[in-house]
Amino acid sequence: MTGSGAAWTLAGGATVVADGAGVDIPAEGILSATLVRDDALRLVRFAFAAGEELTEHTAASPVVLQVVRGRMLIGVDGDEVVLEPGSWMHLPARLPHRVVAQVPSVLLLTLLRATPSGTGG
Repeated sequence: MTGSGAAWTLAGGATVVADGAGVDIPAEGILSATLVRDDALRLVRFAFAAGEELTEHTAASPVVLQVVRGRMLIGVDGDEVVLEPGSWMHLPARLPHRVVAQVPSVLLLTLLRATPSGTGG
């Protein structure tokens, strides 16, 4: 086993990351950290100060948004939903969406990459 603190790697290449409870959330702004990046996916942790927003945008690949801490409003194609810890949402590629932290929050973004056969799984 290698690494320390909130993330480490096990034999065989498995990666372990502790939950977001210990993540420092900024007083202002948004902090991001890429936790995993490989041929299959990219996992990014965002820490949002209350009221911070990622304005409407799209992703080239399907994504999963998962709230680890706080409360996030997700706007998708005119609809809005509030996600709380343990909640997650799958978005297909190129679907316009926005993300707003209603309180200080931690969000995990998983970008799913297509497999060589193009099936995504």
